[in-house]
Amino acid sequence: MRTLASLGALFCTAILTQSISAATHTDTLKQEAATLIPPFAQHLMDTVQQAKEDGGPVAAVAACQALAPDIAAEHSNTAWQVGRTSLKTRSDANTPDDWERAVLQQFAKRAAQGEDAKTISYAETVDGQFRLMKAIPVQEGCLGCHGTDIQPAIAAALNEKYPNDKARGYSAGELRGAFTLRHIGQSQ
Repeated sequence: MRTLASLGALFCTAILTQSISAATHTDTLKQEAATLIPPFAQHLMDTVQQAKEDGGPVAAVAACQALAPDIAAEHSNTAWQVGRTSLKTRSDANTPDDWERAVLQQFAKRAAQGEDAKTISYAETVDGQFRLMKAIPVQEGCLGCHGTDIQPAIAAALNEKYPNDKARGYSAGELRGAFTLRHIGQSQ
């Protein structure tokens, strides 16, 4: 017959084992999510760059508007939903949900305190679902559409394609938004 002390020890051991297992699972999901971001980001950049080379900056605006949702869908899978969001969205389709908005506000504070936007990320399990966000800093090549000195033809194309555009006025290195990933199924 087990004593109360030995039952307590078994209970504590079970809880500790479960906590370690959950932490390992979270680390695995973080690593898995982190591997999805670079190819998604590169595909977006390559698409915009190719459209710019083929038809100029106005064509790049049209390509981004038409193709970015398909690129996000292509990089999503049965385990992960992949996307982008911002406090200053260009497309209404990228409006942050409440959790994303709170994380983006946290990112903005961290960036304002001097943290490099390239290193800012956050992960959490929300309502039983693992979520991760990774900051997107503005790069020099993004300023033609997201900067303070946008050419009139590009501004006109942006106004046409994105009537509610708030994604302008940035400088290089500033926080533009974030990649947002949600674990929706079994990991690969």
